[in-house]
This record gives sequence, structure tokens and C-alpha cells, in this order.
Amino acid sequence: MTATNTAAPAGSRPPRSDAPERRHKRPFRQRARPYLLLLPTTVAVLAFVGYPVLSALLTSFRKSDLGELVRGEVVWNGLDNYATMLSDPDFWEVTARTLVFTAACVFTSVLGGMLVALLMRHVTRVMRTALQVSLVLAWAMPMLSATTVFQWMFDQNYGILNKTLVQLGFSSFAGYSWFSSGPSTMAVITVLIAWQSIPFVAFTLYAGILGVPDELYEAASLDGANGWQTFRSVTWTALRPLVNVVTFLSLLWDFKVFTQVWAIRQGGPDGGSTTLPVLQFLEGIATSHFGIASAISVIVTLMLVAITWQNLRLMLRAEEVG
Repeated sequence: MTATNTAAPAGSRPPRSDAPERRHKRPFRQRARPYLLLLPTTVAVLAFVGYPVLSALLTSFRKSDLGELVRGEVVWNGLDNYATMLSDPDFWEVTARTLVFTAACVFTSVLGGMLVALLMRHVTRVMRTALQVSLVLAWAMPMLSATTVFQWMFDQNYGILNKTLVQLGFSSFAGYSWFSSGPSTMAVITVLIAWQSIPFVAFTLYAGILGVPDELYEAASLDGANGWQTFRSVTWTALRPLVNVVTFLSLLWDFKVFTQVWAIRQGGPDGGSTTLPVLQFLEGIATSHFGIASAISVIVTLMLVAITWQNLRLMLRAEEVG
């Protein structure tokens, strides 16, 4: 008996099935389930974030002083609030001061946090534990309490800083007032902000340092690299993404600082420490010009969006290069 050759000849197409191909689509319930699960959170975000933003945007196009609020009037004035602020030289002075203040706070916080993180890697376990406890205590202190402590430290007559400087031979600091001018007041606030921000930066970067394998440091040591070369080729390569993240977060946080600036001198002396958040408070709550205050808040939001967009571009570009 000869076997029948059922193999298809070379080059021929496989037989097609008469049954049509059926694409099984998921039921509508299954496809809609993820969106239904996200719906409560989306509604909550729109209610608690979207509504205030929309309200501030609409108020910025109205003349909304105390008289209009008492009478219940809605007076639309178009772009007059924006024109009033953008044509005011004091607004641009406050804006420049806010940008310089933010840059100083971010630079001091990130640099100080990186130095503390590197220090924690090289000290003994006991010293590292004591340093970490100190960082946590500084981080946990309420903002108003920390501000009060700094006011005592920098007090003109009884502050420990002036007394220490005099003991070290700097007699010109006897009775020196750190809050008599805008620049010195902003310098004190910058130190206060950095003191409260360094713990977060230090712990974040120290976690990144712990993720670097010891073999990389050993290889750099065998290659004859010194401390700076080891930091640049090993530590900085691992920390650069985290540094970008903490810098971005510090920019957002420090640009909106209000509590410490207001508690120190309420934007004084003579407006020398007034920043954009303080100006918004002065225009809105202090003088009841809520339309102008809303315009300032919209301008600040647009600045933050621009800063966020630019930093995201730089972070994505750094990841592509890396």
C-alpha cells in the first residue's frame, strides 16, 4: 500500500477556512470599567482644584473690590486688572526679587542637601544616625515655630548670632539689625528656607547614593581616580536624575513661599522683602482689591507653568542624552 502524499506543493497557499474570522470584542462594560473607576477621582480634582482656578480666572476680569462684594455687583472690566499690574514698576521689581529669591533658595537647598548626603556616606554609623535624627527634627518643625526661632537668633540685641560674631572679633556686629534692609531680610529668609529644605534634599540624594554599587567606587580607585574624579564619574552620574527632580520640586515650592516671608517682616521694611505671594495677599486680603489679586495669581500660575514646562524639557533631554 502506497501512502498518499498530502503535503502542499511548494509555493502554494495554505487552504483557507470557509468560516469567517471573528474578532472578539470586549463588552462595553469591561472597556468602560477603567474610566468608571477614575471618575470619582476626576470629579474630586475638578471640584477642589478646577473650580477655584476657574473662579480666580473669572475674578481677574472683574472689578471686585469691597464695595462690589457688599453690593453683590458683577462689574466686568476686561484686561484692566492685568494692565494695572503689568504697567506698575513695583510689580516688576517684586517679580525680579521673587525670581532672585527663588534661585538663591533652590541653589542653597540643593547644594547643602548634596553636601549633607555625601557627608552621611562617609561618617560613622553613630554620627550618621545623629545627623539623620537632627535632619528629621529640623524637617518636622512647624514653619511658624522655625520662623520664630530664627527671629530670636537674628535679634538685634539678644540674638545668639550677633553675640557669637562679636566673640569671634567682629565687633561691628554688636547691635547689628538684620531686618533693617530688604536684602539682609531676604538673606535671613533664604537661610531659613534652606534650613527647612535641606533635610528632604539630603535624604533623597542619600537614597540615590546608597543605590550606587561599591564595585564602581572600587574600580575608580583602582584606576587611580581622586575624590573629585570619583564624584564626577560615579556619584554624579547616579545622582543627576535625582538632582533634577529635587531642583524642579524646590523651584515650585520656593516660588510660592509665603508663611516665612510674611511672618518675618510682613514684606518689609518698606516692601524690601515683598514677593509675589505676599503682594497677592496685600492686594487681596489687606486692601480688598480681589480682582487685582486674582490677576496676580493668574500671572503667578502662568509663570509656574512656564517653569514647569522648561524643567520638564530639560529633564527629558537629559534622559535622552543619558
